[in-house]
Amino acid sequence: MDSLTQIVLGAAVGEAVLGKKIGNKAIMYGAIAGTIPDLDVLAKLFTDTITATEFHRGFSHSIVFCVMFAPVLGWLVNKIEKKYALGWRAWSWLFFLGLFTHPVLDAFTTWGTQLLWPFDTRIALNSIFVIDPLYTVPFLICVIWVMFLKRNSVLRWRVNQAGLVISTSYLLLTLAIKTISTQEFTRALDSDQVAYKRLSTRPSPMNTILWNCNVETDSAYLIGDYSFFDTKPIKFVSYPKNTLLEQTLKPASQQDFKRLKEISQNWYLLSQENESLYYNDLRFGLIPKRKAEPEFVFKYKLIEHEDGMKAIETEKTSMDAMFVLTTIWERVKGN
Repeated sequence: MDSLTQIVLGAAVGEAVLGKKIGNKAIMYGAIAGTIPDLDVLAKLFTDTITATEFHRGFSHSIVFCVMFAPVLGWLVNKIEKKYALGWRAWSWLFFLGLFTHPVLDAFTTWGTQLLWPFDTRIALNSIFVIDPLYTVPFLICVIWVMFLKRNSVLRWRVNQAGLVISTSYLLLTLAIKTISTQEFTRALDSDQVAYKRLSTRPSPMNTILWNCNVETDSAYLIGDYSFFDTKPIKFVSYPKNTLLEQTLKPASQQDFKRLKEISQNWYLLSQENESLYYNDLRFGLIPKRKAEPEFVFKYKLIEHEDGMKAIETEKTSMDAMFVLTTIWERVKGN
């Protein structure tokens, strides 16, 4: 999820653990704990794109990381906040829950997390977009409200609990919504008598009303969307796999190309533009363009060299945010 959401979740967890004893300091340290796992994005400053992408939501989003670093952070903060005389165990519990709830929440998104690291298993439930106002805004209101209440107030405890219950309930509801949308896609495929290998569904940006679906067949990927307000049948757009383009890659590039495929869980296709080769990650859908064909959200230019291959993510500077949001909203309202 986005940074603000993780800060809010961490703050609420910190309040639940130590709010009655230290007041808003618990919110502050909980927010810090909720932020720490995402510091793995700094890896892109020190390494190549493929390695940094592999590292993201890896070790820092694992149970092992939580168990290892919670006591260290608890001991450190106990030294800083001696006046509270809470002991390192109380602080460690706050940091463990703040660190742990971060990857648990991320596991509901499309990117997922390696919660069970070092096992090479990425948990991605694909039930909530990385930014979802219905999850974050009520939660944020509760946390801000809590900050202005006395630490021993019963109302403070109730408001914080309400924020946790409402957000968690919505998160679980997204799983049910996803199940219903997936059934609609499978019905549409069966109705069209499409033979497919696998499919993957996910919510479109900032809502759980409009859902996208990727479908793999032998020769192509089919991409469709479904809104709960739709009145017409689901339509799929076909994208040829372009497997012949893979044969143009040099032998030295094969290992790096394999790493890219593993990152995208084999939801990818290659495209060629102006003699340059691009790797498109299909898991995050398409960005609508005002005067051009839609582009995939994550698109990498492949540059081969003697020892392997570099992948450079294409910039999204030309994205018209208002047009994108308007297009999504119009589609949410039904076909």
